[in-house]
Amino acid sequence: MSPAEPRQITIFDTTLRDGEQSPGASMNLAEKLEVAQALTELGVDVIEAGFPISSPGDLEAVREVAKLVRGVEVCGLARSQKKDIDAAWEALKDAEQPRIHVFLATSAIHREHKLRKSEDEIIAMAVESVRYARNLAPKVEFSPEDASRTDIDYLCRVVEAVIDAGATSVNIPDTVGYATPPEMDERIKSLIHRVPNIDKTVLSVHCHNDLGMATANSLAAVMAGAGQIECTINALGERAGNCALEEVVMAMKTRSDIYNTRTNIVTNRLVPVSRLVSTITGLRVPRNKAIVGQNAFAHESGIHQDGMLKNPSTYEIMKPEDVGLQKSDLVLGKHSGRAALIDRARSLGHELTPEQIDVVFAEFKRLADRKKDVYDADIIAIIEQRVQHKTIVTWEFDSYQLESGTGKAPNVTLTLKRAGRTFSKTISEGDGPVDAMFVAVCELTNTKMQCREYTIRSVTDGQDAQGEVSVYVDSSGRNERGLGISTDIFEASALAFVNAVNRILEGGRKS
Repeated sequence: MSPAEPRQITIFDTTLRDGEQSPGASMNLAEKLEVAQALTELGVDVIEAGFPISSPGDLEAVREVAKLVRGVEVCGLARSQKKDIDAAWEALKDAEQPRIHVFLATSAIHREHKLRKSEDEIIAMAVESVRYARNLAPKVEFSPEDASRTDIDYLCRVVEAVIDAGATSVNIPDTVGYATPPEMDERIKSLIHRVPNIDKTVLSVHCHNDLGMATANSLAAVMAGAGQIECTINALGERAGNCALEEVVMAMKTRSDIYNTRTNIVTNRLVPVSRLVSTITGLRVPRNKAIVGQNAFAHESGIHQDGMLKNPSTYEIMKPEDVGLQKSDLVLGKHSGRAALIDRARSLGHELTPEQIDVVFAEFKRLADRKKDVYDADIIAIIEQRVQHKTIVTWEFDSYQLESGTGKAPNVTLTLKRAGRTFSKTISEGDGPVDAMFVAVCELTNTKMQCREYTIRSVTDGQDAQGEVSVYVDSSGRNERGLGISTDIFEASALAFVNAVNRILEGGRKS
């Protein structure tokens, strides 16, 4: 008896909608378009681009994503209200493959305390909204919010009703991350067995990670018969985040003997897309994060290293190349040419335009003069800083001079450029040189802000490694981030503060 054909699983990516709701993870339009293009190249089936009714900016972003991407469905979220659905369709109408995603809470706690509606009223609202959306878009998804805490008898009624109304997919959200894998398995099986028209729709799941079980719950749903998984890059999302796309996809691929499924994901794009999203959102991937973390394929234990040298499969269940990592770091130096750099960037997942190559190569040469060896991570950092970190440049860092020491007040002279003019400021105050640099940036740019978070990490190993400084600042109640990379941590700090100022000014121009 021949084995059954692998079942196709739809990958619904909501990084641009639910993922962007992570505190501090907001993206501007250029960044959203860049992520959308990367997701398309990754092979996701559906991109949930935003919640159009939430703001004019979100509507514009969904509209632009819908115009840009091809070969992938573009989805917009809407409450079960006509104004929401109208806004979603206005944003999606130019999409090659539009989908409207309508949601309405169904659990008793939401019905009684948030919506104050009866069971029958909720079903009537859901049916009306699905019918209305289906008159506009060829595909309509319905989500009974907080489905994992909804009484199963009532949930079956809701699902049957919205399918009759025209829902082409029905999503079962574990909105608060409350479910366990056995419960998710039972819930999906119950829907499949008890809803008579379930064969007319695609059953989906959207699992949150509050108890650390989002990926496990999503896989349990697939085993039970679900045909779509909603997930995000790097597990971004509200509170503790969502099911991680990279985890659920690689779990199904690595354990195909268990799941017998397939997806359209180009898995060797996972690491480049993860790094892109991390850079744009400013939310760093933990070193020990599954699949895409820095330590995911690292081995320090002597026993592990010995096994790896004899046969990599002793301690690695996946090949690093399968997710977009290289077996070894290619070291470039100051004598390396443009062709070597272009080839390295391409192998790391970055196709650069001639103009971008000029920028990256010039920065690469400057870095090579500062440090002996330039590693893959250095190349990625340059690309992220100079090419991918798209912010309108108003102020540019030029130089600094610093005098500081134990028990001595710092003295910083900072020079910035704007519109071809040079501006300098000397500051002899602050709790250390970084604080003095921050004060100098604020005074030079006439920007009032408070630094809420300052982190620094080494891009590579070694005493000549580049330092990456990431900051979060508050300006008049608005939170913005900044990123700076340099072998000089004080220069990296200044670059990060200036980058934050430019983002603040860019946001001011839009408002």
